[in-house]
Amino acid sequence: MGYRLSTVDPARTALVVIDMQHDFLAPGAPLESPAGRAMIPVLNDTVRFCRDAGIAVFFTAHVHRPDGSDMGRFADLYPPIAAGDALIDGTPGAALYSEVDRRPDEPLIPKHRYSAFYGTDFEMQLRGRGVDTLIAAGVTTEDCVHATIRDAMFRDFRTGVLSDACATYDHPDQGHGAMSAAEVHAATLVVLAQSTTNVLTSTEFTTLTTNP
Repeated sequence: MGYRLSTVDPARTALVVIDMQHDFLAPGAPLESPAGRAMIPVLNDTVRFCRDAGIAVFFTAHVHRPDGSDMGRFADLYPPIAAGDALIDGTPGAALYSEVDRRPDEPLIPKHRYSAFYGTDFEMQLRGRGVDTLIAAGVTTEDCVHATIRDAMFRDFRTGVLSDACATYDHPDQGHGAMSAAEVHAATLVVLAQSTTNVLTSTEFTTLTTNP
């Protein structure tokens, strides 16, 4: 059991950076992930490596319309979203965090659900570039990273998740016990590594790319 990438062809590989937005990363943000903020230097180093190696870099932003018409069950799950206090398209909080290194020419995929594939043209853009391998990083590990990389696997992409360039926040007790951000992150990576994708560090990814 478990999946391993044997090689990485830069010309057929893309990195997707998931939802590195102010509403997740800024101190005091409604959906704050301090661990997400802490891993930005590792993420930025990986983004720059990909650029130099010829690997396409995509970014996503989870956003909803101000009138709430596209929130669906997110309005039930997340009070800050329902109240219009988080992830509202066009607001400063929905923009990518200022410390995240994105170039203007790198695609930014707006999405309204956890997966970057759901209701977007992300797959069309990947296929149009000849991409068959997708590497994911960003926030949160258990929701949008998890959903995106599982959708990629369902679509027969070869996949990887960068363990040190993903993060989440603490989960309160919803009747089944609380989990810290570190515990949620670790548990998600265990599940992904067993059933879905190659979980590897950013260093392992760069080594696999430069020394196939």
